[in-house]
Amino acid sequence: MTHDGRTVTRRDALRAGGVGALVGLAGCTALPSAPTRADEDDGGPVAVASFFSFFDFGRQIADGTPLTVENLVPTGLHGHGWEPNASITRRIIEADAFVHVGEDFQPWADRAIETIKGDNVDTALINARKNIDLVDLAASLDPDEEGVGAQRGKDPHFWLDPQRAKASVDNIAAGFAEILPEYADTFRENAETYKTETLDQIDADYEAIFEQSSRDIVQLAAHNAFQYVGVRYGVRMRPLVTSLAASGDVKPADIREAAEVIRDNDIRYIANGVFESQRPAQQLVRETAVEAYFPVTPYAGVRKEWVAENWGYEEIAYNINMPTFEIVLGNKTPEEAAPSPDWLDKWRSFEAV
Repeated sequence: MTHDGRTVTRRDALRAGGVGALVGLAGCTALPSAPTRADEDDGGPVAVASFFSFFDFGRQIADGTPLTVENLVPTGLHGHGWEPNASITRRIIEADAFVHVGEDFQPWADRAIETIKGDNVDTALINARKNIDLVDLAASLDPDEEGVGAQRGKDPHFWLDPQRAKASVDNIAAGFAEILPEYADTFRENAETYKTETLDQIDADYEAIFEQSSRDIVQLAAHNAFQYVGVRYGVRMRPLVTSLAASGDVKPADIREAAEVIRDNDIRYIANGVFESQRPAQQLVRETAVEAYFPVTPYAGVRKEWVAENWGYEEIAYNINMPTFEIVLGNKTPEEAAPSPDWLDKWRSFEAV
């Protein structure tokens, strides 16, 4: 912030009570839990992330450096469609860097960025989506819907494509290198290792799953967040909720269309979002030949047990999304695809978070 012609740091603003002017950035929704931290904050440099995937990428990149990375999205919530309270705004101002997904996806993050820029708060802004090509929105989507991408008519969920995710890893590493240049080599080396050893392997394993299938369509009782999977691996992803919002409405016509797809493609199992309503999936189980639904997630949030087990993008891919795609594509039976003995008990027509 500026005061009498000088730049005031975020910590100066906090000591002076300046955060009060910034509380209006966020809604007053109470948070069910605290943000996820990679390590305990010991007063060292901190980067906060507006979205789980980029928190996870950030902590991989920061490994072996003094930088602590935190996820601002509380446990149990989807990363798109919630409004933080004043404690989150305060944490952004306190942080050395704010990793975000680019404009027009998380309105609260956009408002925070506007204030940081307007008031000269010295929190560095790291756009994880910088210079990444976005695909067009599916034809069923409303281009005027709030929060649809960097440009109207573009789908923002690029991180579901591991190759595009690699570009965001580079963006985050470059941003970290600017705030801690003495650790620039470590950030870049960690980024290269994560891209080649993790994201490339995830990409190869996804590709093998989709290539093995004789079916090229997946029915989702979930919102429209998986188009990049379809684009990358040549499969039709059919969301039941045609908006980008996880809380979007399901129309009777959507149910009828899904029932036709299920019948025409002899689909026995469908996928449903971990953090989304179970009612549409349950309706399809009741009214069609579908026997059960299994979990998918666009890496947008975490459950308590995932935090306890320190799961990130990689672990969610192998323990949630990949087993479900094996099942819904007909590659494997649920018993064959289950990665652990208790997986079916937990995830076959699972309860909502």
